Amino acid sequence: MDESDVYRAKEAMQSAMKKVPMKVTKVALIIGAIVVFFLFLNPWVQIGAGERGIVLNFGAVQDKVLDEGLHFRVPIMQEVIRMDVKVQKATTDAAAASSNLQDVSSTVAINYHIIPDKANIVYQSIGIHFKERIIDPAVQEVVKAVTARYSAEELITKRSAVSDAMRANLTERLMAYNIAVDAFSIVGFSFSKIFMEAIESKQTAEQLALKANRDLERIKIEAEQKITAARAEAESLRLQRANISPDLIELRKIEANLRAIDKWNGILPQVTGAGAVPFIGVGEIQKR
Repeated sequence: MDESDVYRAKEAMQSAMKKVPMKVTKVALIIGAIVVFFLFLNPWVQIGAGERGIVLNFGAVQDKVLDEGLHFRVPIMQEVIRMDVKVQKATTDAAAASSNLQDVSSTVAINYHIIPDKANIVYQSIGIHFKERIIDPAVQEVVKAVTARYSAEELITKRSAVSDAMRANLTERLMAYNIAVDAFSIVGFSFSKIFMEAIESKQTAEQLALKANRDLERIKIEAEQKITAARAEAESLRLQRANISPDLIELRKIEANLRAIDKWNGILPQVTGAGAVPFIGVGEIQKR
């Protein structure tokens, strides 16, 4: 090999060495672009506290429900929908009729939550607007059914029993949709103005009757007290009469005379006049 061949070999090696870094740079750039594109597609999803993730493969709901935390998803193919499974509150107004055909307006408040393991079924069958679609109609139906069992007065006097019956019925209905009822309360009942006036009149009459009964009992007690006192006084007089004797009468006369003597001032009465009725003076005759 002559010098020219050696020179050409060196040039070929130098040229090859220059091309290698360019290829590596291109590869690195391609990998970097792929990574950036991959991150841009957001392959990670974070499920927060009190949430569950519903996995959709090209829109189809999957059986797996994602718990709280960070999860990987296949970009483009998979989508994750977050669903709140914390306890939520709903207030619903319901109109019904009592067993005695009185119109009743009720306000009901419930606390409920989606059963976490069934969140995918709830999303698939109901969606995220389950309050308007399921809960409110169920409350309306339950209130109507239970209210019809009681009279208007019983809805007030047996409010606890009415609330328990409504909660039991509502729990059974919503459990079929994988919704659990945590608390139930009747915020208030309202009736027609005529019925409320009738209730007020009845209560007033009952209060007056109760007052009259109390007054009658008081009069009876006072009468019995007077009778008892009269009987006691009569018994005392009877005993006194039973104990009176001639000796006792003579003793009382002597005691009366002694009291009179104690009060006498020692001056004899003066008798004047010659008529049939003399004038007796018991005081001293003043000298003229």
